[in-house]
Amino acid sequence: MDNREEVREFLTSRRAKITPERAGLPVGSRRRVPGLRRSEVAALADVSVEYYAKLERGNLAGVSPAVLEAVARALQLDDAEHSHLLHLAQAADGSDALTRPWRRTTRQWTPHRSLQWTLDAITTGPAFVRNARMDLLAANQLARAFYCDLYAVPHNQANLARFNFLDPASRRFYPDWDTFADTAVAILRTEAGRNPHDKDLHDLVGELSTRSEEFRTRWGAHNVRHHGTGVKWFHHSAVGELTLAYEGLEMAAAPGLTLTIYTAEPGSPSEERLRLLASWAATQETHSPTQQSTTS
Repeated sequence: MDNREEVREFLTSRRAKITPERAGLPVGSRRRVPGLRRSEVAALADVSVEYYAKLERGNLAGVSPAVLEAVARALQLDDAEHSHLLHLAQAADGSDALTRPWRRTTRQWTPHRSLQWTLDAITTGPAFVRNARMDLLAANQLARAFYCDLYAVPHNQANLARFNFLDPASRRFYPDWDTFADTAVAILRTEAGRNPHDKDLHDLVGELSTRSEEFRTRWGAHNVRHHGTGVKWFHHSAVGELTLAYEGLEMAAAPGLTLTIYTAEPGSPSEERLRLLASWAATQETHSPTQQSTTS
């Protein structure tokens, strides 16, 4: 796969984010670029300007691990950006086919009975399995109730990114909509570097880029991130405001899939509202069209 454009835009965008002050360099005058010059990155990475220019033109094929590490240090990449650079280099070498985990496509994958039993055993918080394209593949009863707005619209296709950018209901469900939008795009961009041959991902990105300027702008920023733990804020139509902690657990039995569990602080109003949501879910479940789609 020719990923030179992806490499070029990623390295250029990271260089633009590093100011001379942040890199410990003199500011000087008459600077024509928002961040570092190519020559400054080359000096920090201890490579020639010509060699770094070749890298920034998108040619990572054959680059040694030592040079990649030096460039990552010079650009002050965080852990997610560092991993993304390594994945781009693997794709440029053609070695990503050997290193990326094998996975089924979403249409073929269905949860094993024991996994659904495990999800259903979690009764105090929403629990669900998603892939890196942000498709919800399996969920417990509370998660189906939690994401009732997403499931209510068939065009969302149980995909969190489609819901975020194409469904107006997401603006209410996510009070801090911009943060959720940034996170969704960063997750998809990270997966695009890790698994550049995923046609379903390419199709999703193409669809969202065509239909959402908000997505298109964020996609062009080339931001990536690891998404494993934290706190999020929601507004559910049935129970109101929720402040929930989340943990994302990689599934050893299904590489590329993540089990996410939301919980509320014990004794908090959000814990009581989750209890109310569970009661509401119990009354709604028999009438929900999502029951068959998430357990079939």
